[in-house]
Amino acid sequence: MATKVHVGMETEMNGNGRNGVPEMVKNNWKKRLLDFSGKMKRFTGCLWRTIWKAGREDPRRIIHAFKVGLCLTLVSLLYLIEPLFKSFGTSAIWAVMTVVVVLEFTAGATLCKGLNRGLGTVLAGSLAFLINYIATRSESVVRAVFIGAAVFLIGTAATYMRFFPYIKKNYDYGVVIFLLTFNLITVSSYRVENVLKIVHDRFYAISIGCAICLFMSLLVFPIWSGEDLHNSTVGKLEGLAKSIEACVNEYFNDPEIKENQDKSSEDPIYKGYKAVLDSKSIDETLALYASWEPRHSRHCYRFPWQQYVKVGAVLRQFGYTVVALHGCLQTEIQTPRSVRARFKDPCIRLAGEVKKALMELANNIRRRRHCSPEILSDHLHEALQDLDTAIKSQPRLFLGSKKNQTTSNMLALAAAHAARYKQDHGVSLASVKTDSSAFLEWKRKRVGREEAKENERKALRPQLSKIAITSLEFSEALPFAAFASLLVEIVARLDHVIEEVEELGRIACYKEFNPDDDDISVTCKRPPVDVTKNQLPSHAF
Repeated sequence: MATKVHVGMETEMNGNGRNGVPEMVKNNWKKRLLDFSGKMKRFTGCLWRTIWKAGREDPRRIIHAFKVGLCLTLVSLLYLIEPLFKSFGTSAIWAVMTVVVVLEFTAGATLCKGLNRGLGTVLAGSLAFLINYIATRSESVVRAVFIGAAVFLIGTAATYMRFFPYIKKNYDYGVVIFLLTFNLITVSSYRVENVLKIVHDRFYAISIGCAICLFMSLLVFPIWSGEDLHNSTVGKLEGLAKSIEACVNEYFNDPEIKENQDKSSEDPIYKGYKAVLDSKSIDETLALYASWEPRHSRHCYRFPWQQYVKVGAVLRQFGYTVVALHGCLQTEIQTPRSVRARFKDPCIRLAGEVKKALMELANNIRRRRHCSPEILSDHLHEALQDLDTAIKSQPRLFLGSKKNQTTSNMLALAAAHAARYKQDHGVSLASVKTDSSAFLEWKRKRVGREEAKENERKALRPQLSKIAITSLEFSEALPFAAFASLLVEIVARLDHVIEEVEELGRIACYKEFNPDDDDISVTCKRPPVDVTKNQLPSHAF
């Protein structure tokens, strides 16, 4: 019976195993397929959102992508069409490489790279042909030594020249192409007979690639670096204006409103000044590329792009003050809101006037016209005066006389406590005796004195901590004083921003201010000012 029971149990267990294991495997595969399909859907959605966001932020990116695709198709015809391939052979690949490397987003960047590549190729090909011409008149061993020495000297000299600031700034890419082309032609000439044909085919292939890139960049929906720099300056002024207004409004808002804004959206204050603080390298690069661009607008002269860089530097200094103002919102010690409310109106009015001035500067740069003579209006000075009057009307808040008296009293109490503790626990050093008992007594008193000092420090530490905390809290309006001083500092730095913008308008010959005139045409003559030191040289034109 026991055997039958065990056999039945074994049979039942085996039956469950045969039916249960495939079912478990099947369920696992279903779960994996569902997880994989869910991941694919999320990946597809994320990819589509990224593509849509990139195109929505700047639709010119889509145009540039189509231009690159069209250029690659055109240079591929050198391979696909039989007569063209017979003419260029495998050197046609250099045209494809040129398009991939040279064609940039803006016309100035394409011009800079294209002309650097062309100039580097011409100089390298000419020098390589000269080296080969001299080397062919020597024996094989001497020829190899001569080519090796030429490669070493030219490579060393060209690489060292890349460290020159002017070369690195304007011709670094051209020097790299010069090194690449020179070494390829010079070294290969030792094994190849017809070097002139190699130079000829490579030069024409690169020229075709550069020509196609320049045609697409300059004539087919061109994108100008100068316009990007111009619009970037306008955007930075507007961003700073919005940051200052949002910062002052948030300082006087209720905490509940601030928490709701933090949960609902990105910090508008940080978003406004972030682009200003990170703009140094971008401004310098755009100014460099803009100096290579031709005169593509109806203006009768080239704009001083380096002056835009100076305006950007002043805006960064201005932005540092805005960052400090934003930091006042996040400090541990804050002025009570009942105290802030007394100064709310003049501060908000002052921030509004600063925003108004910055927005007017941005609008004047956008329209390429001089600033209004009343850009620093009387309302700004009135707001400053009202803030000064409001602060002077509350002297006790900022002087904290009662608190100071309390602090002085606590310091006096601490000093008296320390003196009394010394009297009660102080020890005097006895005269040193010559016997061992006197020495042991002196040693015991010395240990006792050290313990007394340690106890004194422990007793005074809580008292001194209370004094330090009280001294930090001697004025409940002190954090607001820092906030107000930074707000006044922003007004002071606003003068420097206006001066640089006015200098930009004078050098670039902006038209005179006219509130009713929306036309951006320029009718004035160029001022007799030498601005070549403020501009990068235009080597293309």
